[in-house]
Amino acid sequence: MLFIVLAALVSPSLASAGCHGFDLGISSVKVANVTSNGSLNHYTLVGTVTNTGDTKEPSNARQFVDIFTNGQRVNDRGIPPLSPGQSYTFSYVWQRSTDAGNATTLMRFSLRFEPPSQGNADCNPTNDTTTIRF
Repeated sequence: MLFIVLAALVSPSLASAGCHGFDLGISSVKVANVTSNGSLNHYTLVGTVTNTGDTKEPSNARQFVDIFTNGQRVNDRGIPPLSPGQSYTFSYVWQRSTDAGNATTLMRFSLRFEPPSQGNADCNPTNDTTTIRF
């Protein structure tokens, strides 16, 4: 019984301690522009990665946003080390037929850290992935 009471007293303090470190997150991805050459539409996708943590990343941090469609990685974009509150904007152009219907393309964007262990310092991995449908 004493263990249960102690666990109940300790658990809230652990939860409120929070995470002190960097926290990269993909804060947005949107279609910024669409152009056409007649048979292909060129979708310019623009995304933002933000460090919402309270710690600057190490200067040798290597990280990327991997870009997936149909479950396959099709490309990536490098992200420089970020200070707290700092953002970095990346872009990517995706081509598809002008005959493709609206909302038929689903793309996933996911943070990748090199070495992978660097990602262990990321406070909130739940904001490391986002999707867009267009």
